[in-house]
Amino acid sequence: MLRHEFRPGKLVAGLFLTAAGAVYAGDAAGLWDTPWFVIIPLVVGGLCLAGVSTAAARGIRRHAARGGQR
Repeated sequence: MLRHEFRPGKLVAGLFLTAAGAVYAGDAAGLWDTPWFVIIPLVVGGLCLAGVSTAAARGIRRHAARGGQR
C-alpha cells in the first residue's frame, strides 16, 4: 500500500529544475559556458511537461475511480 498519492507532475518539474540547477552549477564551476537564455526553454518546457503529466494522471485516476467505464 502506498503511503501517499503518486504525483508525476511534481517529479517531472523537480527533474527539470534540478537539471537547470546542474547546468548553472557547471557554468559556475567553469566546466562549460552557458548563455543566460538557455535556461528559459528548459524550465518552461519542464513546467509544461509537468502540467501535461498531472492532467494525464488525473484523467487516469478519474477513469479508474469510475470503474473503468465510459
